[in-house]
Formats: sequence, C-alpha cells, structure tokens
Amino acid sequence: MTTSAGRDDVAEAATRSLRATLPGDPRAAAAARQFVRAAFADWTARRLPGADRLTEPLADEAVLLVSELVTNAVVHAGTTVDVLCRLDPAEERLPHPDDPPDTAPAEPPRPGLVVEVSDRHPTQPVRAREDTGAYEAGGHGLRLISAVAEAWGVTYRRAMKTVWFRLPVGGPDVAWPEPDTADGAYDALDPHGTYGALDEEIFRQGLRASELLAPVPRRPAPPEDRPARERGVDSGALSFLAEASDLLSGQLDADQVASLACQLIVPRLSDWCAVWLHDGDGGAPGRGLAEAGEAPRLARVWHQSEGRIDSLRAALEKEPPGLGLDGAVGSRPVPVPWPHEPAGPEPGGAALACPLVAGGRRLGTLLLGRAGLRRFPGEVVALAEDLCRRAARAMATARAYSRQERISRVLQRRLLPQGRARVPGVASAVVYEPREGAWAGGDFWDLFDAGDDRWCFALGDVCGSGPEAAAVTGLARPVLRLLARDGFGVAEVLDRLNKTMAREAADSVAAVAAAVAAAGAGAEAPVEIREEGEQARFLSLLYGEIVPYRGGSGGARCTLASAGHPLPLVLGTDGAVRVVAAPQMLLGVVEEAAYVSESFDLCPGETLLCVTDGVTERRCGRRLFDDEDGLASALAATAGRSAEAIAEHIRRTVHAFGPTPPDDDLALMVLQAAGGCP
Repeated sequence: MTTSAGRDDVAEAATRSLRATLPGDPRAAAAARQFVRAAFADWTARRLPGADRLTEPLADEAVLLVSELVTNAVVHAGTTVDVLCRLDPAEERLPHPDDPPDTAPAEPPRPGLVVEVSDRHPTQPVRAREDTGAYEAGGHGLRLISAVAEAWGVTYRRAMKTVWFRLPVGGPDVAWPEPDTADGAYDALDPHGTYGALDEEIFRQGLRASELLAPVPRRPAPPEDRPARERGVDSGALSFLAEASDLLSGQLDADQVASLACQLIVPRLSDWCAVWLHDGDGGAPGRGLAEAGEAPRLARVWHQSEGRIDSLRAALEKEPPGLGLDGAVGSRPVPVPWPHEPAGPEPGGAALACPLVAGGRRLGTLLLGRAGLRRFPGEVVALAEDLCRRAARAMATARAYSRQERISRVLQRRLLPQGRARVPGVASAVVYEPREGAWAGGDFWDLFDAGDDRWCFALGDVCGSGPEAAAVTGLARPVLRLLARDGFGVAEVLDRLNKTMAREAADSVAAVAAAVAAAGAGAEAPVEIREEGEQARFLSLLYGEIVPYRGGSGGARCTLASAGHPLPLVLGTDGAVRVVAAPQMLLGVVEEAAYVSESFDLCPGETLLCVTDGVTERRCGRRLFDDEDGLASALAATAGRSAEAIAEHIRRTVHAFGPTPPDDDLALMVLQAAGGCP
C-alpha cells in the first residue's frame, strides 16, 4: 500500500501547512498576498519535497486568487479572516480494480498547493455572479478560481465558512509555438521581427486575463491578433492588475498617480509612456475638465532609457498628438501618430492614446508607444484600457482628496489666528494639532492685543467635530475679539457670547418642536427640520486678559474665567502647581447663566498652562491622562524650563501616553511671566 509522503513524518507535515489570521479590514488583502509569498519562500528554504517546483507564475496565481477571496470575505463577512497554505505532496494514484494489467498512469503524480480562506459568517452564501457587467472592480473571485484552479469548493461549518482551491505544482510546461513567418500571420504585426522584444510574459500566455477583468461587453481581440494557442487565463496579467490597483489606490496626489502609472507600464507594455492631465477647476470632483481654450498639461513622461526622457518630452510638447487630447469624453483607446524625436534612434513604431475617464469625466490621456510595431495587439490594448480605468479612478480619488485638503487648509487659516501677539514681560507658546484625518478642528485658540494695555487670550473647544463644529469656531473667535476691543470685561464677554449661543440652540429646538407638532396634526411642517449634524453646538471656553506690570519689572495681572473647560494651572517658582479658576457652565446651555471672573498675579517666573480636553482626556485603555492629577504632575516636571520647552514637553507626554495617535484635537497654551518681582 502506497501512502502520501507527507504522512511519513508529522514534523514535516506541520511545516507543509502554514496559517495566518488577518484583520477584517482593507489591509487584509495585502497581508494575505505577503503571507502566500512568505510561505513559498519558507518551503523553498526548507527544501521540502515538491518545493523545487514552486515557480513565480504559480506564486502569481496563488497571490491573485487569495487576494480576491480575502477581499470578498472582508466585504461580505466583515470578520477576521484565516488563511491556510498547504503544500500537498505528490500522491501516487491507487490502481483501480477495472484497470487493465500494467496500465501506466496518464501522467506522473504531482504535488499541489492548497489554499483555504475562512471567515466567521457561515450564513452568507458564496456564489459566482453571472452578470459580469454589473460592477467594475470586484467580484471576480470564484470566476477566477474556476478558470485557474484544478479543484475548488466551499465548506460550511457551524461557526465558519471556508472557500478552498488547489493549484497543481510543477505541471508539464506548455510549449508555445514560435511565430510562423511562413504564413505571414505575424509579419503584419511585426515587420521588423521584434515580436519577442514585446513583453513575453503577456503575449505568450494569451492575455485572457484582461477579458476576465474588463467590464462588459467583452471585446475579443481581432482574429489576426490572437495567438495560435491559448493557455486559458494569463495569471501574470491578473496579478499585475491586482498589484497595480493596490499601488494606485494608495496615492493621494494626481501627479503621483500619473507617475506611478507610467512606471507600471514601462517596460512591461511599452518602451515609453506620457500622461496629459486636464487640471480645470483645480481637479474638482466630478469635473476635471480644462477651461475653454486651456490646453492639457503634460504631467509625466517616462522612457525605459532614462537618458531619452528629456528629448521625448520636448518632442511631445512641441507636437502633442491631437487625437484624444481635446477633453471629449470617450473610453476607447485609439492609435495616434508616432511622435518625431530627432535624437531617437528608432525609425518609428506604434503609439496608443488611452483616455483617463472616471465618473463620466475626462481627467486626462495616457499615451504609450512601442518601437518597431505597426500597431498594438488587441490583448495589449485591452490590458492597457483596464489599467487606465484603474488609474483614472485613483486620480479622481486623489483630486477629491486634494480639493478637500485645500478647503480644510483655507478654513484652518480663517479659523485660527495668523500669529500670536507679543505680550510685554510675558513669553508665550502654543501647540495646536487637529486630530488625525480631521476635516477641520473644533478646538481654537487666540492671543491678541485688546487695547488700553490689555492682551486677551482664549482657548475653546466646540462640542463635536467636523464642519459644523468649525462653523461655531468661526463665529466665536471674531465675537470674542469684537467684544474685548469694545472694552467689555471677561465676565461680560462670556455673558454675551453665552446668550448668543443659547438663543441659537433655542431656535433649533423650536424648529424641531414646530415640525413635530405639525407632523402630528397631519399638516405640512412649516420649517425645515435640521439634520443631526446641524443642531446648535455647545462651547467650552477658557477666556482671560493679561495686564503686564508697568515699569518693565516683569509679571502681570491676570483675570480669567472657565466655562465648562479644563481648569488652568499655574506652576510656581517653587515647583508647586495650583488651580486658578473655578468650573462654570458650558456656553450655550442656559441663556440666563451668569459668569464670574477671577483675578490673580502671575509673578515673575510663574507659568500659566491652559489646555483643551484633548489633553486631559487622552486615553490609554481605561485610563485618562489627567487621572490622579496627571496633567499637574507633567507640568511640575517642567520647572525651570522656558514656555516653548514646557509646551513641547506636555505635547510629547500626551502623545506618549497612548499607543495610538490622539483621537481628538489637541490644543494648549503656555504663558510665562519674566523679570523680577515688582
């Protein structure tokens, strides 16, 4: 009786099977691809039986299939994903009783690669879509498996669903016929005999991958462009497109996408590549068209011979191909004249203009060329078209991000002061960091000259985040400046700002109540119900004014009030830390609330620290930064340092408190009196 080689040794069997658990998020697909390649490297390094037959094309096939399955598991199940890779040994076929004596097997036994992808959502059915045109960028998993794998299936367990496939390892090579020049089939394609100079990995495998991944309708290549024999699916092209999508989608700059697309195409598909972009409206989402009379911009030129990039750029700028660069919307690649490059050694070749279209808008044109050809084969055109679709989607995303980033920068410039005033005898330092990925922060600060030898400071935090919170910030800071410069004291400023915000909140509640009452009576609501994000926001604010001592002796008289804000701390010259304000109600909650201010002397060498709750409520598990007077302890550790050094120390301490970046805006202000006692 013959048994599998893998069952002879338990230890060897364990090394043949590798498993990884991946998070149920967009990072899983990339991690799965790395895991599969790492498994191949591990088996090869251990010299396991059959590992010497692991090839790069097999790795490409496995990487592509596992990437599709893991992506499907993340999208449809949303749970963690288990990936298992197993190198099955070559199992000899057992003789069948009906076999004639001395029957030789049809082919020698071969090892196989088995990959299992499991998620924890067993009730979700797995089925291949029949309508392949309903989507563009996903859903190819089972269609690809059925085309590539020699066996596959789905296993349901009580708490797990597993999709598996098996790829043969080291199968007999398929001999690819040389171009038959006798019948002239390839002469029309390549009169210079340079067919082999084109990408061997693409052309010798038939490029049916581009048909599988392209949206409907499928466009078969012209008969004269089809190879004499097709192996089925071009796994190299499929893996190339999957990896290209990963790289392109990670870019947030349109020019960087153009640069990366050129480097992906050259030299795989062409000798050189160029990209024109229609900037238009700064790349606004949904537009991206050049204004009337505005020419597209040549954003990137790439050549496999780097020394010829400049001459090619000059030739393209001098005589840009007119076809496909006029902003007209179209998605089909079209041939264009070969650019005349005086310094170029080749007599000419084939050039192809591929529109970059996303969302029905023309974002640009990608031009690629290969020397020595009359035209590109249909399979290459289909692959280039698919890659350009992905590049266009990445450019549209990058432009939307860039526009949003510009809006955010403009708002931040308007919401925050251009600089802080210099207070005689008082040094200052400010740290302001919006939370990671924030559109616009809800925290704000200000330090300005109010006239009459008074300087006012403010540190505020709007309850909530996003543009609604930023709108409240845009209201509060100018109002504070206006009231302070009109001569109102600290308490009066808070009273007036509170009334304004409370009335806004009351108007919002009244609008909702009227709408609800009207709806209950069956009448049409007389007012528009606001969305949740548009409701009035409350504001916590620490506001005060500083009057420096006259005579330049240092120190200042400080008056301040805290409305629902973390209380300010003063670090004395002896290293002791004290609280210098009492808590009061948030602004905008109760219109009749009355605020009071407190005054104290900020003596020479003393430091006033003001922070937002992004500092005090910084989390590490269940602990907060200010638990057990954490902020006071951090401030006490800075005795003897300058205002700038204190601010930087607090910032670093807050960041180091937790393993992840802060999930809230972080703002703090340090005011330090200098000089001798009056």
